[in-house]
Formats: sequence, structure tokens, C-alpha cells
Amino acid sequence: MSTAETATKVETKGYNRGLILGFTMAESMLLLVFCLLLMTGAIIANERLKANNAVKEVARLEDTLKKKEKDLKVLETKLTALSGQISLVDKRKLEEDWRELVEAREAVKALKEQGVERDKIDELAKGVAVLMQKSIDVSDPERLKERIDALLAAENALNDQRRLEEELKAALARGKDLEVLLANAESELEKTQQTSKPHEWPPIISLSEASGYFFRSGSAELTEKFTSDLNGSISAQIADNLKRYGVDIVEVIGHTDEQPLSRLNSNMDKLAIEVLALKKPVTAMGPADNAGLGLARAISVANVLRGNGALEGVTILPLSAAQLVMPGDKLTTGQAGNVETRRRIEIRIRRRDNSVLASE
Repeated sequence: MSTAETATKVETKGYNRGLILGFTMAESMLLLVFCLLLMTGAIIANERLKANNAVKEVARLEDTLKKKEKDLKVLETKLTALSGQISLVDKRKLEEDWRELVEAREAVKALKEQGVERDKIDELAKGVAVLMQKSIDVSDPERLKERIDALLAAENALNDQRRLEEELKAALARGKDLEVLLANAESELEKTQQTSKPHEWPPIISLSEASGYFFRSGSAELTEKFTSDLNGSISAQIADNLKRYGVDIVEVIGHTDEQPLSRLNSNMDKLAIEVLALKKPVTAMGPADNAGLGLARAISVANVLRGNGALEGVTILPLSAAQLVMPGDKLTTGQAGNVETRRRIEIRIRRRDNSVLASE
């Protein structure tokens, strides 16, 4: 091999060593610089974005700071004004005012308990409120809160007091109504006592066959004259006695003689209540003994009296004494015979036993 060929091979080998991925060293350096420039541009753009955001945040914070400074100045102005007011009041004077406030509130409470007029109490309460306002120490927030709580408690107490006063007024009004009712009842009782003589009982009205008040034999049917007298003079006499003696019960008692009845069967148990309720006529009753006959005649008279306007609202009770009670309130010892004076209706009046009603 010649020297020229050897030199050419060596030069070619050296040239190949200067290549990187097919680029020469100069080209590779240029590519590297270009990549670095791209990276630098990206970093710069990112930093600019951050810088812009930071500038905006700074501007926002500056606006907020300016607002806070304005608020701070307003607060400082108020604080200065309050401090100036507080500086005019001696601390000892505050303590004395507070003590006077407590004493004044106690005095107002005592006056309310003693029944002092509301207008007077309101004037005193306004004075207490003025003292309370003067005694507030705004330099001590905790103390200020306590005073505000005390004011609210005082206001609630005053509202409760007003509510209780309204309830008391309503109760007093109801009490006055009850007093009026009691006075009326006492007046009526006094009138009754004045018209009723001590130990004097209402008279018994006796309506016997001997006096012309007849029933048909064995029947409870009234004669026309008997019915007319019951609706006239007899009802008027009963009404007068009810008013005079202050009573409210009329007892109609049927009496018979001792002659037995000829009827074998009685329908009194079945029909007595219906006749008393005016659902059936008196003639429908058929007693089989003197006890039933006395009751049937008492029901007949009671029904006439119950329909009389002079006795409206009065309780009228039909009763039977049968043949057991003689005229003059004597028990029979077995005096048989046809005796007109024993066949009678007795009308007695009395006062209702209210203790029985109260126990039911």
C-alpha cells in the first residue's frame, strides 16, 4: 500500500470520529443551543405568567389593605371618642353609680311588691335605665357583655312583670264578677229569710172528697171541677207558698181508705211511667190495690199541676201513702169503712236536698 492511500484512510477515520448521530460537532452544538433557547423561552414565559398573577394579587391585597385601613381609622375614631367619654368619668364614680343602680333596682322591686302605681314605677325604672347606661365600662369588653346581659335580663323581668300584672287584672275582674254573684245570692237568701218565719213550715194543702174533690170510684180520673180548681186557686196557692218559703219541690201524695179494690190484676208497673210522661191517658191505668190507686191519683193531679204556667220549672213528685196514713198524720190501726176524709190528695212543699246532688 502506498503512502498516499494510507494518509487518505487515516483522514477518513478521523473525520468519522467527529460525527454525532450523523451530525458534525458544529451541527450538534447548534442543535443543543437551540434546545436550550427553547427551554429558556418556556421558563421565561412561565415566570412572566407568575409575575403577572403576583402583580394582580398584590393589587388586590393593596385594595383590601386600604379598606382595612379605612375601617381601622373609623374604629380608632370611635375608640378615641369613647375613651374621651370614659376619661371624663372617675372610676370611683362608676363604682358608686353601679352601687346606686343596684339599690335603685331593689327599691323598684320593693315598690312593685307594695302595690305602687304603675306610672310611678315606670318613672323609677327609667331612672334606673339612665343609671345603667352611665355605668357601662366600654373599656372592658367582658364587663360590657355582663352589663348588656344584665340589661336584657332586666327587660325580660319587666316583660314578665307586665304579663303577670295583666293576668292579675283579669283575675281581679273575674273576682269582681264572683263578688257580684255572691252578693246577689246573699240578697236572695236574705229575702227568703225575711219572708220565712223561724221554725215555720209550709202548710199542707189537703184536697179530700169531703171537701168536694172527687175521683170516680176505683179510678184516678179527675172531675171537671177538681181539674178547674187545680189550674186556678190551688196552683196559685202552691206558687205563693213556693215563693214565700223559698222552696222548690212539690210532693203530691195520694191517700185512700181501707176498702179493698175488686180488680185482680194491676197494670201500674207497665203504664205508670208512660202516663206520667203524658204518652198515655190517666184512664189507661188500672190499679189492683190501694197503694196503686193512691199513686195513680197522685200522678193524675201531678200531671195537671205540671201543665200549669204558674208552676213552670217546679219539680212535682207523685207519691202514694195508700191506706196507711190517717188525716192528721196518724198511722192507721185498721179502721175499715167508707170514709170520705181518708180519700184525699195532700200537697206538701219542701226544699231540695242539694247535698245529695253534690255527692253524685
